[in-house]
Amino acid sequence: MKLKTNADYLVMQSVMGQVHSPIVRSPFRVDQQGQAQVLPATGGISYNVKVGDQCMRWVGDHIEPGVSIKNPDKEENNALNLFACIGNEAIVKSGDAKGDKGYVTGKHGGIDHVLIDFPKKTLDKLNIGDQILLKAYGQGLAIRDHDYIVVMNIDPNLFDKLKLEINSAGKLEFAVVTQIPAHLMGSGLGTATAHSGDYDIMTGDEKANKKYNIDKLRFGDFVLLQDCDNTHGRQYLKGAVSIGVIVHSNCIKSGHGPGVTVVMSCKKSNIEALFSSDANIVNLI
Repeated sequence: MKLKTNADYLVMQSVMGQVHSPIVRSPFRVDQQGQAQVLPATGGISYNVKVGDQCMRWVGDHIEPGVSIKNPDKEENNALNLFACIGNEAIVKSGDAKGDKGYVTGKHGGIDHVLIDFPKKTLDKLNIGDQILLKAYGQGLAIRDHDYIVVMNIDPNLFDKLKLEINSAGKLEFAVVTQIPAHLMGSGLGTATAHSGDYDIMTGDEKANKKYNIDKLRFGDFVLLQDCDNTHGRQYLKGAVSIGVIVHSNCIKSGHGPGVTVVMSCKKSNIEALFSSDANIVNLI
C-alpha cells in the first residue's frame, strides 16, 4: 500500500548560510588510546570527500563531505539547522559559483553545520564565506493514518522516491544497508530534539564494526537504529526503531564515530528493515 502524506500543505521557506572555514581551538585531538593527533576535521570545502564515498578510512576526524555551511547569526543558524532537510535544493548566491545548485546531505550537531553536495566544477569555484540559500522544505511531514511514525529532516520529494510501503504485517518497510544496536549509539544522546544535528555510532570496538558492517559504511547510507527512540529527542527505548542517514566520517575520539541524522522514528517496532547495499541517497537524488 503506497503511503499518503501531507506534503501538499508543507511550507517551503528560505534559510541561508555561508561556507564556513575550518576552525582550530587546539592543534591536538586525543584518540581512543589516549594519543594526541593532528588531523583535518569539520568545516570548509572537502574537495575529494563526497556523499557516496566510504566514511571510515579517511585520515581525519568528523570529516564532512562536500561543503559545510553556517550562519554567523546564532538564531538564524538555529533556523538553518532546524529547518534544512536532506534532499533540499541549495543555491549559491554569491561569488564565482553564483547560480550553481546542489542539495543537502545532512546536519552535524555540536559544530552546527548543514552539509551540501555540489558538483566538482562548483567546488572549484566556491570560496569561504560564499552565501548559500536553501529551499527548506520537509519539517512537519507526516504519513496519513500512520502518525505514530514521526518523520523529520527529509525533503518530501526524496521521501517519495523511497517508494515506501506498508507490508501485510502492518509494518513500514525501509531499505537500509545495516542495522545498528542501541548500545553502539554515543555522542548526541539526550539531545532535546532529533530535528536538528546528528548523533554518532561508536566505533571503538573493532569486532562490533565488522559484525554490524559499520566498517563498510558510506556517506549517505540509510541505516536502521534498533531500540532507539528519536521522536522527541534521542534516547534508548526497547522496541523503538529509527532510520537515519550517515552524514560525517568516523572519529578518533571515544564515544564518537560516523554521524547519523535521523529521518524517521517510531516508539514501537512498526518499521522493518529491507537490507540493500544500494540504500544510499546518491541513488535517489
